[in-house]
Amino acid sequence: MTDRFTREQIKELNELQRKYFNENVDIFEPPLPKGVPARLKATVQASGLRPGEKVLDVGTGTGILIPYILKYRPSEIHACDIAEQMLERVKQKFPRVITHLGDVSGLPLPDDSLDVAFINGCFSNILDKSKSLDNLHRLLRPQGRLVISHPLGRNFIVELKQHTPFHLDLLPDEADAKELLERYDFEILEFRDEFAFYLVVAKIRKSNKETAAPSPRQFGDWVRIQ
Repeated sequence: MTDRFTREQIKELNELQRKYFNENVDIFEPPLPKGVPARLKATVQASGLRPGEKVLDVGTGTGILIPYILKYRPSEIHACDIAEQMLERVKQKFPRVITHLGDVSGLPLPDDSLDVAFINGCFSNILDKSKSLDNLHRLLRPQGRLVISHPLGRNFIVELKQHTPFHLDLLPDEADAKELLERYDFEILEFRDEFAFYLVVAKIRKSNKETAAPSPRQFGDWVRIQ
């Protein structure tokens, strides 16, 4: 899986996504489809999240994963999304969550500031996977975990691609996920590809003395929502 869009194409496609999700916020609110709550619970459990850790929920949407994260009593939850109306819902329901408007590829948090990053239900939407994974490598502490999941599975994306007005990548199989994540120094600990559940849990391999290689990023479009 390689990035194949120019910066301008990414900007245009992200704007299509932003518009779509802003206009369709309500369909992403509970009640959730049968079986999804149990899979969200399993997703957070698989991360090994511990009390006091700091968490990022990438593409949080209306925050459907956050109630399951809160049960582990993290010290901080950050949530990012490109759709401002989605983040408004998160702020209303979870006022203690720190929300960030923008794409994860440029999220300007400090180096080594997170213990766990979740990408639930939106890995297919991320157009610049290289910059996104590079930035997550920078943000995660040594031994930090990255969880990529979808509570409706890989086949759901195949069907969804036929109906969305923007591009979606297929979720990678185990071999492709391993190849992709190893490029950014992640080691896969668990891989599940079931009919209605997709889960990848990976651990970052950088040491305590290592810091992520700096790379130029444009943070100008980023907004932290107070």
